[in-house]
Amino acid sequence: MSGPAPAAEGELRETASPEETGRLGAALAAGLGAGDVILLTGPLGAGKTCFVTGLARGLGCTGRVRSPSFTLVNEYGGEVPLFHLDLYRLEGADADDLGLEERLEWGVLAAEWGERLPAHLRAEALTLVFEIRSERERVIRASAAGARGRELLAGWRALDARTEPTR
Repeated sequence: MSGPAPAAEGELRETASPEETGRLGAALAAGLGAGDVILLTGPLGAGKTCFVTGLARGLGCTGRVRSPSFTLVNEYGGEVPLFHLDLYRLEGADADDLGLEERLEWGVLAAEWGERLPAHLRAEALTLVFEIRSERERVIRASAAGARGRELLAGWRALDARTEPTR
């Protein structure tokens, strides 16, 4: 496969490898800024952290991206800071205690198990649903909430993840 193949309307992308999933994240990062929320849902091992690794690279973040399963929030400094959450072990109300509103003032929030994020933080988000097609292949479906989410969805539709943009 030469690159992620968009569906006719652009909401669906297919990747053939973890590296390609990461490149898709890096390509999306070019259009992100402080206050943006990306919700990532899908089963364990579906590529959510691979995608966030690409997001971090595209945002100019340094350091190795690790799943925040036990730390809840990992912060990566860069041109635009990235806050990577894993809400698998949290109930919705528990996420209110993580100080996410303050973090959004100066960075991007990427939340694995994002459906568990409080509703007010999902109100302007891009949601990406990851599906496992095979050992290496993934299908990623995008949808949006709110005006900013729709802007991010338009950016998703326009992505060409074969090359990584520079910020």
